[in-house]
Amino acid sequence: MAASHTSGHVGGKLTLNWAWIEEAAAGILCYVGAYVFITYDDYDHFFEDVYTLIPAVIIIAVGTLLFIIGLIGCCATIRESRCGLATFVIILLLVFITEVVVVVLGYIYRAKVEDEVDHSIRKVYNGYNGTNPDAASRAIDYVQRQLRCCGIHNYSDWENTVWFKQTKNNSVPLSCCRAALSNCTGSLTRPMDLYSEGCEALVVKKLQEIMMYVIWAALAFAAIQLLGMLCACVVLCRRSRDPAYELLITGGTYA
Repeated sequence: MAASHTSGHVGGKLTLNWAWIEEAAAGILCYVGAYVFITYDDYDHFFEDVYTLIPAVIIIAVGTLLFIIGLIGCCATIRESRCGLATFVIILLLVFITEVVVVVLGYIYRAKVEDEVDHSIRKVYNGYNGTNPDAASRAIDYVQRQLRCCGIHNYSDWENTVWFKQTKNNSVPLSCCRAALSNCTGSLTRPMDLYSEGCEALVVKKLQEIMMYVIWAALAFAAIQLLGMLCACVVLCRRSRDPAYELLITGGTYA
């Protein structure tokens, strides 16, 4: 009887601990999803396919669901509710499947990033007009400063843009100037003052890194869901197979 009580107590405590881990996981997943949304907003002009945000949307939804699951798991474990624990396991299984779907979608959209950026980046650069209120112009200046790049493949790409032909001053935007230089005017006569690397490859790399954050987060927490299910299943099995533990919880006695 004492052994049954001890094993049941340990199993329940383990499940309770995993329920609290689910709560922490919920917060982290929501953070990852929000980070993807915020970062995407900085690069959305270079990536027209909004379906790329589907993994991030699912991650936030899963994070919200995990918070609820954690509460169910805590209540079910404290009350030793067999029905509650069974519900906990089923929902964890659904979340596990959802996170596997997120991983698959993440890899699919990660592979599409390069084609998407290549398709849209020329249009964005051709729409540059150099004025701050213009969203496309702000996006280009932001990316060139943040990623320390200039043009699509290099600074010479600016010579083919409408803005360059209209200004007729043989210079590129000041966002192409190296950060350490205070007297840079963007003139093509001083190419050493400009960032030499093009932005397309760096934008692709940045967006693929963001997608990898989603993939790794989903993989890590899918593993947590699997362990959580195992812990809950252990408690359920002990309750169904150990009469002494069942009697202890219900307050009954042996005949």
